[in-house]
Amino acid sequence: MHSGEDSRPIVEQLRAEGMDDTVIRARMELEGWDEADIKAAFQALPTPDHHAAKTSTHHHRRTRRRRHTVTAAIAAIAFFGVGMFGGFTFHTPPVYSISLPPLSGATSTVPELTYGALPALVDPEYYADVKNALIVGRADFITADLTHMQLDVYQAGLVAHTAPIIAKGKVGSWWETPVGIYKIETKEKDHYSTFSKVHMPWSMQFQGNFFIHGLPYYSDGTPVSSSYSGGCIRLSTEDTEEVFHLAYVGMPVIVYKESDEVSTFSYRFRTPRVAATEYLVADVNNGSVLASKNASSLVPIASITKLVTALTATEYINLDRDVMVQSNALVYTANPRLRPGDHKRAYDLLYLLLQESSNEAAEVIASVMGRDEFVAFMNAKARAIGLTRTTFADPSGAKSDMSTPEDLFTLLRYVHANRRFVFGITAGTLKDSAYGNHSFANISNYNIIKSLPASYTFVGGKVGQTNEAGETYAGVFSVPIGGVRRDIAVVVLGSTDASSDVVSLLKFVSSSYAADQ
Repeated sequence: MHSGEDSRPIVEQLRAEGMDDTVIRARMELEGWDEADIKAAFQALPTPDHHAAKTSTHHHRRTRRRRHTVTAAIAAIAFFGVGMFGGFTFHTPPVYSISLPPLSGATSTVPELTYGALPALVDPEYYADVKNALIVGRADFITADLTHMQLDVYQAGLVAHTAPIIAKGKVGSWWETPVGIYKIETKEKDHYSTFSKVHMPWSMQFQGNFFIHGLPYYSDGTPVSSSYSGGCIRLSTEDTEEVFHLAYVGMPVIVYKESDEVSTFSYRFRTPRVAATEYLVADVNNGSVLASKNASSLVPIASITKLVTALTATEYINLDRDVMVQSNALVYTANPRLRPGDHKRAYDLLYLLLQESSNEAAEVIASVMGRDEFVAFMNAKARAIGLTRTTFADPSGAKSDMSTPEDLFTLLRYVHANRRFVFGITAGTLKDSAYGNHSFANISNYNIIKSLPASYTFVGGKVGQTNEAGETYAGVFSVPIGGVRRDIAVVVLGSTDASSDVVSLLKFVSSSYAADQ
């Protein structure tokens, strides 16, 4: 925290780098500056010359476009290499079709792992099983316990170094550090983040834009707040250097945190009348299934697909990036807004994608990486988070994107636990985004159910409709159950009136169950 410190030099420095005041405020809040100190700094400093600021920003963007041209050329030569945080080179997600073996005594080989985001690692017993398998296998690996804020480096199954974790991504933010089993992808003694505009000493990348690193500092040597993290795992610089020398590319990294809720909540039971041919209603936090029909059936899901489109975009695309609309991206959509040659921020396109369910926005976002590559990343993301039967053929859901109610419940739980800001956009409740306000006017939010009772709160989710899939819906709602508010996931597929089905299922759950306390 920086209570009472003079924050004016930081504001002046970030303005000089072309950063907008709205973004500066958001960044400083994340860095731990008191709101009063931030306000005092802006009041004490003169209002910037907007013409000069625009000129500087315009020049910066020209420079950045030139740099991205070079980056794109490098990516064309080494597509499966690793990109910079905030840059636009892409790499294949670390996901492999191998699994942990049963414990069977010591062995000289490293146990095989499934790499990628893994929501199951909020379960302490599962985490212990994974770690013990590596220890028994005499493996070299790293564990990052985000609950107890401790990082351990193991060599041949024994602890070689222990370090306190000083900072991690803010829970519920765009930069929340995701749990999972990963591996060290790259190592750099001094990595420069083009997004945060800071140097990150002794950096070790383990997933997309996430790193283990020491205390970052600005180009003039000024350190950032010791409590701030842009989603990475922060150690002291001394500890990070020690870990850096012990770690190597390919070394497994287990990122773990305990579930926010170890719930003893349970239910007692009746069946709802709905039009949907498949549905599932379940408690997001403890996994209790409250009602279901054909929950394992594999069927088209329509625009529910766009939740995974958004997840993929936020993990592999710089949302500040300016994207040009290509004519081949202008597919049919209910509310066309884009024209060939338009330039839009990737962040702004997320609002069209998630609120108006724009097929155009989905195609334009996918075009940043190349449509086929983007869809491949979507399928890899689905496998990484446990969607075992889900497949994607396009980024919008207009074609035969297939899933089951059970898989979609897993997806909703993942977004709820790790990417809540996506729900915030779908519900229209996201406030104080570090990316500022979106640029589109009068956006319609098709996810809102107008007949939803006032006592129910929409947390987030996605509506869909195609001739093939019928009407579909996957969302989370805060609902009173026996005097206790619970976050309830509802998945409705193959319906003729999905909104009515969702309301009917929520009413059924609310009236049929009581808290077993």
